[in-house]
Amino acid sequence: MPHAATRLVWDLPVRITHWLLVAGVAGCWATHYAGVEWFQWHRWLGYAVLVLVAFRIVWGFVGTRHARFTNFLRGPRAIVDYLRSGPETAGHNPLGALGVVAMLGLLASQAATGLFANDEIMNAGPFYGWIPPALSNRLTSLHRANSDWLLVLIALHVFAVGWYVFVRRRALVRAMLTGSKDEGVVPVAEAITGSRLPLALAIVTLLAGTLALVVSAAPEATIALY
Repeated sequence: MPHAATRLVWDLPVRITHWLLVAGVAGCWATHYAGVEWFQWHRWLGYAVLVLVAFRIVWGFVGTRHARFTNFLRGPRAIVDYLRSGPETAGHNPLGALGVVAMLGLLASQAATGLFANDEIMNAGPFYGWIPPALSNRLTSLHRANSDWLLVLIALHVFAVGWYVFVRRRALVRAMLTGSKDEGVVPVAEAITGSRLPLALAIVTLLAGTLALVVSAAPEATIALY
């Protein structure tokens, strides 16, 4: 059977960010449980996750059509209508949009609290020296609790994707790899024609450079100093 014609929906920056976040979050968990000798890798991966999340939030305002929050965030009525009829959408459906926002929020919180956290042994985040130890301990507790909530949300996300792929027969994974969906789902007016790569690279460079400058300006501090 010939393949159905497709139209581009997800730009390359969205797809790359998605899969790098998958790798980055998995790496953060692995390096956390691997032991203190892996802490530097844990820190570097945390920086990467923070930059990726910050980029995706910015891209939600200046990116291509289906990457923008204004394109897929809907009110309660739209969510209820979707649950009743469940039509396939070109971009994120109204229910999936909530998952996107929740995931970005938890990832941002996880990466940000990690900047101030400590392991109560010998390692600390780069901004540990800017706050009192007691506040760092509270942020460390939040970092750990947020990790559990993030794990729950990721499990729900994987379950939802599996349900759409195997039950509703919707090629969500393929779309996030190729960026395209069948033309029957994507009207001509809703297809995108490019990925705005120069703009995406400029944003990532600016975000990564800003983070590097702030980290380099942070005071040298270890738990032993307190």
